[in-house]
Amino acid sequence: MAALKEPVKIYIVQALACMDTPQQVADAVKLEYGLEIDRRQCALYDPTKRSGKNLSKKLKVLFYRTRADFKGNILDIPIANKSFRLRELQRMYEGWGKNKIMRQGILKQARDETQGHDIQILDMELKRLEIQKQRDGEGGVGDEPTPVTINVNVVDARVNHDDQSDA
Repeated sequence: MAALKEPVKIYIVQALACMDTPQQVADAVKLEYGLEIDRRQCALYDPTKRSGKNLSKKLKVLFYRTRADFKGNILDIPIANKSFRLRELQRMYEGWGKNKIMRQGILKQARDETQGHDIQILDMELKRLEIQKQRDGEGGVGDEPTPVTINVNVVDARVNHDDQSDA
């Protein structure tokens, strides 16, 4: 096994933290740095595996920080965005021309993608009508609008619930 310099180690740790396989990382190191390394050597830099148990504390911290950022920032990945996926499906649909079977498959995917969207729109419209009814009063005409209080709770999905229970 070749001794690796610090930038290569960091590259490997970050790639593994982003859930690339050791083989994918070995191939990427060859392209990026021109170094031929074995996938087993890459696996030594994954602290979640038995082979990575002796990884330095600095690299372990980097791994777990990168993994948390990777899991928390799905919006940075275009395909995680519904608008992007629908636009890509639209392009595929237009690209298939007269192939009815492929076009039907793409339409089915688009329907699956937007499943529940109509229900969300209906719920929002019902809430809007309910608020309007409260403003106008029960009979539809009121002297003064009734104030409506709306509470919005923002939940941060990146918060580790285990840490909160210790507090």
